[in-house]
Amino acid sequence: METHFNIPILAGQEPDPVTERVRATWTAGDFGRIAAGYERGAAEFIARLGLDTGERVLDVACGTGNLAIPAARTGASVTGIDIAPNLISQARARATTERQSITFDVGDAECMPYAIRSFDTLVTMFGAMFAARQERAASELLRVTRHGGRIAMANWTPTGFIGEVFKATTRYVPPAAGSSSPLLWGTEEHVRSLLGEACVSLTCKLRLMTFEYPFGPVDVVSLFRKWYGPTVRAFAALSPAAQEELHRDLVALWFAHNRATDGTTRVESEYLEVVGIVA
Repeated sequence: METHFNIPILAGQEPDPVTERVRATWTAGDFGRIAAGYERGAAEFIARLGLDTGERVLDVACGTGNLAIPAARTGASVTGIDIAPNLISQARARATTERQSITFDVGDAECMPYAIRSFDTLVTMFGAMFAARQERAASELLRVTRHGGRIAMANWTPTGFIGEVFKATTRYVPPAAGSSSPLLWGTEEHVRSLLGEACVSLTCKLRLMTFEYPFGPVDVVSLFRKWYGPTVRAFAALSPAAQEELHRDLVALWFAHNRATDGTTRVESEYLEVVGIVA
């Protein structure tokens, strides 16, 4: 049975304040400096999919290309889309350096400019989970994936390290009114409620992503504070005293979870790997 989709038509309308808020978050800072800390885990995620030469792959909320580039190395035909123009610029530059032919588009995961059933495999790592309206994003993921195609996601869990970081931050800066926590995407029950009925199979598995940085936890927190959009925006919303308290809490978390003993940082964070086969 064909699934029907209700996709918002935004062309010609006034700018959507929700979309613009998300865009402002991810254009703050420089996410590429953060994503470099888990490039190895991103490549391993792609390797597990066993992509074929010529397979049409879409990387949603692609950032600077952590998934798109290793996918292209397999010979797949890869497109990446992200709401932040600055990240798309970095992704294009990386692809040029890597001599990979990848199409990168600026666009919104909630309303993508692709025809129905355009892709064989859709991938998203810590990306689509941050779309403000989760039902719209899920509908779009399903719409652009062909019958029998795959949707492969990596979503931070509420109970993992990044989940703890998010909770520490929201104690100081509550989420926007009416928005759902992106960490819901890291629970199997929620994923099944959004995707399950439109998939012939849906498997969820807990995995670990390792953040690796060649400096200690204090400098890692400074890196996130300066360059990670959500953290940049959170600190900007706080008084100097509250900034100091949040900084202290984040440093304590990174120290508590650090497994490195040589002055560097190696922290593992749990995520939910989701693979759905679209009906």
